[in-house]
Amino acid sequence: MIQQLSITDIRNLSCVSINPSSSVNVLYGLNGSGKTSVLEAIHLLGVARSFRTSRIKPVINHDAEVCTVFGRIGVTSGGSIPVGVSRNLRDETLQIRVSGENLKSTSELARLLPLQVINPDTFRLLEGSPKLRRNFIDWGVFHVKHHDFFPLWKRMQKALKQRNSLLRHGRINGSELTSWNIEFEKAANAIDVLRGDYIQKLTPVFNEVLSELADLGNLSIQYYRGWDRERELHEVLSSGMARDTQSGYTHAGPQRADLRIRIGKGSAVDILSRGQLKLVVCALKLAQGFLYKELQDKQCIFLVDDLPSELDTPNRQKLCRLFQKMNCQTFITCVEKEALEHCWLPETEVKMFHVKHGQVTVTSHENPGQQSIRRAESLEIEHE
Repeated sequence: MIQQLSITDIRNLSCVSINPSSSVNVLYGLNGSGKTSVLEAIHLLGVARSFRTSRIKPVINHDAEVCTVFGRIGVTSGGSIPVGVSRNLRDETLQIRVSGENLKSTSELARLLPLQVINPDTFRLLEGSPKLRRNFIDWGVFHVKHHDFFPLWKRMQKALKQRNSLLRHGRINGSELTSWNIEFEKAANAIDVLRGDYIQKLTPVFNEVLSELADLGNLSIQYYRGWDRERELHEVLSSGMARDTQSGYTHAGPQRADLRIRIGKGSAVDILSRGQLKLVVCALKLAQGFLYKELQDKQCIFLVDDLPSELDTPNRQKLCRLFQKMNCQTFITCVEKEALEHCWLPETEVKMFHVKHGQVTVTSHENPGQQSIRRAESLEIEHE
């Protein structure tokens, strides 16, 4: 949970400091005011990069060379720890400091502040490339089996890189390729077990969450590991050697894994409407949050960009109620605050921030649900 957030020179946010609610935070304002940049700053604090671009230049204010995000992060043991991330445009350096110490690994930063993003790009999860769905799976495995998964993933990537290099240079007859094949197979099989176990745990949670958002009948999620389920990887690699050699890269393995979403025997992408696909993506993201809480007894933070433009009012309400049920810290952007006014239960703590020309101001408010109750009570008094 973020207890304090300070942003310096992220896009049009030259100097912003806020103390967010531990529950729901709504950032509202006109397009281009800087709402999404606040979410981008939180993402930078959590994984040292933007979710909007792979380049750092557009992220840093055009009048500056360095951008910085500082936060105080609440921990389960009580209290908080200071975390700071800065990116330098001139030499493209990255500095991460946690509790006053330099941190070299972005993976450790990601574990400290687990983030889930729901924005217009997120809805490409089902229609986009398999890489997006692999990233989705690996987010979950990374956060619930970090000490097992991350070393294996690095081993697999190294072995795959070496194998592909040998294939491209035609060096397929020596013992070097055999040794890298063995290393690749061992890491690949272990990763497959972790991914398969995670999807098995995620599936019932996903089904339950989806049932609260939409009735889509016999929709199912199926994990494809990246090679024939009926054959061992070493057999597949051996039989595919000619094709791998010709193309210069490895066709089978965990780097080809996918998550397939089906309605009956057909692809959900070909059957469902755009609105229904968005609800499925939301259910997948929320299911990861619920499962993370169940397995780790911790909360992830949700960054939801421009929710009202993506979902109609009834589905907004359903989604917001699920955030409340998860009891997680959530940051949501919208143009008009009234678009989310009736989405929360009376007991929900909602903090409103008005964003205008790169400035963020806390709006004096009451809980939207409590406002409705007060208006009703006022009408009753007047009637009496």
